[in-house]
Amino acid sequence: MLKMFPKTHITIAAVAGVMVTAAALMSPSSNVEAKRISYALDLEQGTLAVSELIEGSGASGGPLATLEPQSPAAVIPARGKITEPEHQAAVEPELQWQAFEIRSGDTLSTLFKKAGFNDRIMLSVIHGDGEAEKLQRLYAGETIRFATDSLGDLAAVELQRNRLETLKIQRTEDGFQGQTHLREPEARPAFAAGEIDGSLYLAAREAGLDDRLTMELAGIFGWDIDFVYDVRKGDRFEVLYEALYLDGERFGTGRILSARFVNQGEENVAILYTDSQGESDYYTPTGKSMRKAFLRTPINARISSPFNLQRRHPVLNVVRPHEGTDYAAPPGTPIKAAGSGRVRFAGWKGGYGRAVVLQHGDNITTLYAHMSRIGKGIKSGVKVKQGQTIGYVGSSGLATGPHLHYEFRVNGAPKNSRTVKLPDAKPIPASEMSRFKQVTGQRIAQFDRFRESNQRVALAGNE
Repeated sequence: MLKMFPKTHITIAAVAGVMVTAAALMSPSSNVEAKRISYALDLEQGTLAVSELIEGSGASGGPLATLEPQSPAAVIPARGKITEPEHQAAVEPELQWQAFEIRSGDTLSTLFKKAGFNDRIMLSVIHGDGEAEKLQRLYAGETIRFATDSLGDLAAVELQRNRLETLKIQRTEDGFQGQTHLREPEARPAFAAGEIDGSLYLAAREAGLDDRLTMELAGIFGWDIDFVYDVRKGDRFEVLYEALYLDGERFGTGRILSARFVNQGEENVAILYTDSQGESDYYTPTGKSMRKAFLRTPINARISSPFNLQRRHPVLNVVRPHEGTDYAAPPGTPIKAAGSGRVRFAGWKGGYGRAVVLQHGDNITTLYAHMSRIGKGIKSGVKVKQGQTIGYVGSSGLATGPHLHYEFRVNGAPKNSRTVKLPDAKPIPASEMSRFKQVTGQRIAQFDRFRESNQRVALAGNE
């Protein structure tokens, strides 16, 4: 009879018999609910399936009910090897965090000590891989967090610089690893308009523009408009800009997309355009650059003495041409290069005191005098870019007080920097013009829609 079955089947039957007998011996004899095991022998496949059963409570024991197992049943292959169910992945232990707001005077060492870690741990963190060393640059107002594991060891450090940027440092098998994480805000177009009654600053604040946008607006039109002397009551501005949102909440502003400024009846329009090379700048609707080769003024300050070739010198008390423009400003105020060029002279220049002379092309030079100190790295032969700081306001040389003396010369002849016609920067090249017209056409249409909507709201409010 036994010869009719393969040896493997006989082996399985023997194993099943042993297990069933053991289960019967271990089953409870009292009226309690107990788990039983059911074995299904598949002679065709040569396997033994194991599943759990429950013995019902009662005087007679009751019928058995099959349970749905929580995990797949273990399967015993024909050769008797048991395959265990797969175990779930281990859950990461929860970290304990403590946070500190960085205040003036705090150092990285003192912050680590507040968190309960010594300088040895701090050095192992900042000498880690990636961007971990950036943890050394701290600024007041930032937030630093320390995470410890279940053993109390440092597991991670996070430095939140602002709502968009966080430096995250984590412990790995090879030490600490740092990486900067940047969140990308959502930019939505927003519109503001205003009319100047006292100053651009006050009108912009009333229109809802923050100080940064106001300065950017003045910078866009600053090559054509002197915002200290040219702005008049009744001048108007309209600005389409980016309002930045994070998690559905507005928290800041981005770039100006397009703007219109009417100064003494003359309309000026600027549109932001990014060319095919990724370079962004502001242009007129016809493709002319808003940027000039030179800033109209190298410093934002009031004029204390204008260009005057018949002026009497305030120190020498003799008639001596004033071949530049003086701007009164507090000592230490940064002075910008009016245009890109090369340093022709940097040092002490007689009555000019500490001065810098820049050469722009073949025929134009600019001079900046009476500095308290010359900018770092500014020396003869060095190239500078427009807007770069080349020195700081002072009263060196023949000066009655802190101010900047600024000269603009063409072919060696002095010119009034406030009225001289400034050369334009390069316009949109012909190869880019088709793309420029398409992009700026959409931007102008967007600007007009917001402008009309704003006017309707204004009219409704006046009714």
